[in-house]
Amino acid sequence: MYRSMIAVVLGGLALPALAQMTPAGVWRTIDDKTGEVSSEVRISDDAGVLSGTIEKLLRKDAKQDGLCDKCTDERKDKPVLGMKIIRGAKKSDGKDVWEGGKILDPDNGKEYTLRLTPIEGGKKLEVRGYIAFFYRNQTWVRVQ
Repeated sequence: MYRSMIAVVLGGLALPALAQMTPAGVWRTIDDKTGEVSSEVRISDDAGVLSGTIEKLLRKDAKQDGLCDKCTDERKDKPVLGMKIIRGAKKSDGKDVWEGGKILDPDNGKEYTLRLTPIEGGKKLEVRGYIAFFYRNQTWVRVQ
C-alpha cells in the first residue's frame, strides 16, 4: 500500500519535469551575434506540429511597430510583433529533437530549416537554423 502511494507521488513529481522537455512554452531569445536579449517567442504545439510567434520585442532599440520589410513571403511589410516565425517542426522519432520546420529571422528576411533541442532539463532551447551547409545557433531561455 505505502509503496504504491510513494510511486504515485514520485511519478506525479516527475511529470512536470518531463513536460518541460518540449519546446512548447515561452522563450527569451538571445541574439547569436550580439548576445543581447531580443524577444519573447511563444512556441505552441498543435497536434504535434510546432509554431512560434513573437510576443514581445525586448531589444532596447526595437521598434514596437516595426515591419518585416526584408521578408519575401506573405509576411513582407507585416508587423514583426505577433509574427509567426516558426512553422512546421515535428518531433523526431525516439529523440527529444524537433525538425523539419522553418524559422524566419525578421531582421534579414531569411528563412532557415529548423532544429529545436531542449537542453538543461528543458530550461534552455538550442535553436539551429540552416541553409545547406551554413547554419546559425542560438540558445533560448525558458520563461514559462
